[in-house]
Amino acid sequence: MFKGLVGIVTGGASGLGKATVEQLLKQGGRVVICDLPSSPGADVAKQFGNDTAFVPVDVTSEQDIRNALQTTVDKFGRLDVAVNCAGIATASRIYNFKKEQPFDLKSFQKTIEVNLVGTFNVIRLVAGLIGKNAPNADGQRGVIINTASIAAFDGQIGQAAYSASKAGVVGMTLPVARDLAKQGIRVVTIAPGLFRTPMMDQLPEPAIKQLESSVPFPSRLGQPEEYALLVQSIIQNPMINGETIRLDGSLRMQP
Repeated sequence: MFKGLVGIVTGGASGLGKATVEQLLKQGGRVVICDLPSSPGADVAKQFGNDTAFVPVDVTSEQDIRNALQTTVDKFGRLDVAVNCAGIATASRIYNFKKEQPFDLKSFQKTIEVNLVGTFNVIRLVAGLIGKNAPNADGQRGVIINTASIAAFDGQIGQAAYSASKAGVVGMTLPVARDLAKQGIRVVTIAPGLFRTPMMDQLPEPAIKQLESSVPFPSRLGQPEEYALLVQSIIQNPMINGETIRLDGSLRMQP
């Protein structure tokens, strides 16, 4: 079913997004990589060959997403799957009592804008193109897969903005799936736990080891390839819809 499948992956130049791009290509798909102009997206697309294209994208920009969709149509003729991996992380307490300084409101707004509004922006625009596909025997036209976080449920100290943004993604999953049901477009969200991404690699190794020990089993960080395998499973299983799936080794984060 992957032969000839066309996908868009935001945040596709690194981490979970890049692993997803690679997995879709491995299964016979074609992919448009969307990431910031400053990302290595062009090099990644060159590395993967003719079945990919790179479009510089800010997910909060309507025009950028429309440009990506136009590139998708021009190069591959259709769109079957959209995977939202673009996002940012912020950490700050609500109020620093030593400095008498509240959480920076612009930082909060930026986190919501990228992680929640950006995801919604992509969903609302890709749905129109996916909806043009002829339905298969099951009536399905395509799949939209979002990325939340277990912080949506187990937010730690300092994660108010990040948790709120990801909880918003979780909260809109079911209503958007219901909105698009008649068009045969499924909507599913993945909530990863601790994964070995470039963001995580910035931490010192002792800190990473400590984080790994907090994961019950397997007691390690998740690999981006394991996220990509879940993306593949969601695409293959037509009954997965309107759901958020935790991918966390049974981790429940503590304060």
